[in-house]
Amino acid sequence: MARSVLITGGSGGIGRACVERFAAEEDWTVWFTYRNGRERAEELVQELALTGRAKVEAFPFSQGDWEDHEQLVERLPGPVDVLVNNAAVGSKTIDRYSDGPPQDKASAFFQINAVGPLWLTEQLLPGMLERGFGKIINISSVGGGIFQFPGFHPADGMSKAALTYLTRHLAADLVHTPVEVFALCPGAVETTMFRASTLDRLSSGERSALTARLPRGRMIEAREIAEQVWWLAGEHAGALHGAVIDASMGLGVHPGLLTGADVDSGRV
Repeated sequence: MARSVLITGGSGGIGRACVERFAAEEDWTVWFTYRNGRERAEELVQELALTGRAKVEAFPFSQGDWEDHEQLVERLPGPVDVLVNNAAVGSKTIDRYSDGPPQDKASAFFQINAVGPLWLTEQLLPGMLERGFGKIINISSVGGGIFQFPGFHPADGMSKAALTYLTRHLAADLVHTPVEVFALCPGAVETTMFRASTLDRLSSGERSALTARLPRGRMIEAREIAEQVWWLAGEHAGALHGAVIDASMGLGVHPGLLTGADVDSGRV
C-alpha cells in the first residue's frame, strides 16, 4: 500500500538519511522540511528524482512558529501517514536561531525541540485517526532522553526530555487507536550538530581519543539511525508502542565513556 512520510529537518544529518531511506522504497511519497538548508534540500530532491522510485518534495519550515505550521499543513499535497519529528537544535547550533539574551535561547530550545513537535503532531493526528493508520516517530537524544551529560546547555537536555514525555503521554492517550508513537534517542552520531557541540572544540588528537572511548570505538552513522526509523514505520513495530528507545550503541548505559573527563577542557 502506498504511504506518505513527513520528515522535519530533512536537508542534513539524520533527517537527510531518513529521507534517503524512505525514498529508496517504492510506493512511498516523501516530504521533508528545511529551515536554512534550501540549497541542500533542492539538491537532495534532484538527486532522488533521478532514481525514479519515490516522489520527494521539500518545504521551508520554521518549527515552533505557528504561522509556519499552518502554512506547511496547507501546502502539503496530501495526508501524512508517518510523521518523523526530527528537526531540533543543540547547545551550539541554537545561536543560529536565537541571537538574543540567555533567556531567549532557553525559550527557543523548548519552542523548537518540544513545542514544535507537539503542534505538528496535534495538526496531523486527527487525520491519522480518521484514516485508521498513523505512525509518529520522535527523534530525541541520549542526552536528556536517556541520561544527562555535563557541558551542554540545560535547556537542551530538558527539551529533549520533554519530547520523550510527549511520546509516552501520546502513547497512553492512543493505546486503543491505530496510531503508534515511538521515541528514538541517538547517541554520538556523525552529524553537523555533534561536531558543533563536541568535536569542533577538540584538537585532532583529542578527537581521536574521544572516538576511541565511544562504544565500539566509533561514532554512529546517520544511516544507522535512519534504518531504525524505517523499521519503526513498518508493520512489526506495534509491540514497541510508547517505547523510548536508547539508540546510542551503549553510551546511554555507559555514559562515563563521554563524561569521565573534564568536558569543558576537552580532555578525554
